[in-house]
Amino acid sequence: MNQPATPNRPSFLTRFKDDLFAGALEYVGTTVFLMLALGCAQAASAETQSSQYTSSVDRTMYIATGFGLSLLVSVWLFYRVTGGLFNPNVSLALLLTGVIGPVRFVVYCIAQLIGGITAAAIIEGLTPGPLASNTIPAQGINSAQAVFIEMFITSFLVIAVLMMAAEKHAATPFAPIGIGLTIFVCHLFAVYYTGAGMNTARSFGPAVVTGFPSGRHWIYWLGPFLGSLLGAGFYTILKHIRYWKLNPGQDTMDHRESPIDPVRRVRTSVSSRRSRSRSMDDSNRDATTSQFVSEKPVAPDQGGHPSNGAADSSGGRRPNDSPV
Repeated sequence: MNQPATPNRPSFLTRFKDDLFAGALEYVGTTVFLMLALGCAQAASAETQSSQYTSSVDRTMYIATGFGLSLLVSVWLFYRVTGGLFNPNVSLALLLTGVIGPVRFVVYCIAQLIGGITAAAIIEGLTPGPLASNTIPAQGINSAQAVFIEMFITSFLVIAVLMMAAEKHAATPFAPIGIGLTIFVCHLFAVYYTGAGMNTARSFGPAVVTGFPSGRHWIYWLGPFLGSLLGAGFYTILKHIRYWKLNPGQDTMDHRESPIDPVRRVRTSVSSRRSRSRSMDDSNRDATTSQFVSEKPVAPDQGGHPSNGAADSSGGRRPNDSPV
């Protein structure tokens, strides 16, 4: 008996070769992203050092905008090729949710860490002065606070990637915009306190190039790692409860699912009320008429009895008269 044809699954060697190609391109993408982002951070630091009129708010806004736009552009360039992850912590979340396999996860992590080192070395060589893009907790921020800040901002990024890029819906092609805005707002919050690492490759590269100037570099491994677990766990809960059933039709492209014209809605409501009012008036009128007819007295016949029917000329009843 003939067995149904099934598509041939690629061999392990073929899949491994694809993973290596994807990893090489992920290295290029990570280098591009972090070269642009670290370059923005270096420029902001140089401007702050050379001018006494530059405020910390201006510097924060410059760095946040630079990182957000750098990721937006880089992801849009590479997300059709490798997914545009550029972050070992995002890769870990995709592994935990089953989006990528373990081999690709390992290849991606190696590529991203090397890409971070390459980008930091390029910025170190191209710009004057020491590299000023290390992530170090600010004064007054203890290690526990720094870990939790890094955990939360990394989880926000992970959720943004999973909900806007991994999930397929009408807004998926615009996922780079949402992810870039997430990076932007997370930097506005955390860049002053921790440097807003939220990406181990981003923190590891400058630390390697500058010789690990901080003894608390471990924060930027532990915090983002916990953020990956938190973001992936929240996404898993959303999938388990079938979140799309809580607000059905949210991603529809059918204009008929949109709210109706408010003016038309009001007119329809008023017209419906008037119709119901007229129907009630007609019903009351019919009921009153029926009651009046039933209570009207019946004229007596010649014998003094109420006439129950019309008599014919011979004194008998017509055939169609009621005998009652």
